[in-house]
Amino acid sequence: MEARGRRNHLLLLVTLGLAAKLGHFQGWEGFQERPMSKNNMNGTLNFFIQAYNNMSNDTYLFRVQKLIQTQMQLTTGVEYLVTVKIARTKCKRNETKDASCPLQSKKLRKTLICKSLIYTVPWINYYQLWNNSCLDD
Repeated sequence: MEARGRRNHLLLLVTLGLAAKLGHFQGWEGFQERPMSKNNMNGTLNFFIQAYNNMSNDTYLFRVQKLIQTQMQLTTGVEYLVTVKIARTKCKRNETKDASCPLQSKKLRKTLICKSLIYTVPWINYYQLWNNSCLDD
């Protein structure tokens, strides 16, 4: 009986230790403010603006004007929480996909601040927009 009790205590200790270890690996620090590498930044922001333009009902395309903030979190890939300023271009959505279109000025000028959660597995060039919220600048 005493040996069985010790075995149960030992099993409980091993289980608690394993749970603590797994919690350590799965409980990463959460989002941290870190600069993106140039390659990850270009790929992530290009994906974001294409996704935004595909979802938008605006006649004109938008482009990223300024990266304001980047936070990242490691999961099964990399999650980026990015805040960007985007602006309306002079290019119409069904005429071109050119990312270097000039920005609108005067009457049709429009800028937005967007906060987006983008999941990426950069080593296989996979991106997914999980959440996006844009407000007039």
